[in-house]
Amino acid sequence: MTRLSVNINKVALIRNGRGGNVPNLSQVAKDCERFGAEGITVHPRPDERHIRFKDVYELKEVVKTEFNVEGYPTEHFMQMMREVRPHQCTLVPDGPNVLTSSEGWDTIKHAHFLKEVVAELQSFGIRVSLFVDTIEQFVEGAALTGADRIELYTGAYASNYALSPAKAVEKYSNAARFANQLKIGVNAGHDLSLDNLAYFKSHVPGLLEVSIGHALISDALYYGLENTIGMYRQRLGAFQD
Repeated sequence: MTRLSVNINKVALIRNGRGGNVPNLSQVAKDCERFGAEGITVHPRPDERHIRFKDVYELKEVVKTEFNVEGYPTEHFMQMMREVRPHQCTLVPDGPNVLTSSEGWDTIKHAHFLKEVVAELQSFGIRVSLFVDTIEQFVEGAALTGADRIELYTGAYASNYALSPAKAVEKYSNAARFANQLKIGVNAGHDLSLDNLAYFKSHVPGLLEVSIGHALISDALYYGLENTIGMYRQRLGAFQD
């Protein structure tokens, strides 16, 4: 079964636009779970333009499914992981001024650094996922760091899906098969949507989890949050074995 983790960064962005606590992030997280989400994802950034660091601590107290925290492993971020200890930490290679994650780790170049970070996070009982592109040497490099999973960056798939779904998904299918052989779990995320999710799920073997935020929160403006989560879960369930 492929789990749906809802990224609530955009909800925090709306809240921050007016100050105060509307919408209430903790309540939204609880409602997402009540509506069928199997995880909550956040990605705090140094400028706190959406998720604030204190949000991570507050959400840890209310999330009952799987709490996934994404980020670049600065000392500040690592200290937060030591204190919060989410179920999963997804490491991304973003610098502080990056608008959104747009590429994965070079797990060969950064092998030593990643091995140390992965080992430390795992010592806290945290499952570790590395954000990577569909390059076999980087998938293998992720496995060699000791990471539990990879998260395939799906931006290229989403961009090319309308032109040719089969061509768009081919590299992801191959990368997932390779990861399965290496016994490392496969997650995916970035620009997955109601339009392209079911096809991706049906062609990527062993897909454990997708993290979806921007498209899902945007769809919720039209369909409502409960209906939208149900629609995304339907896309994931349409091709379940």
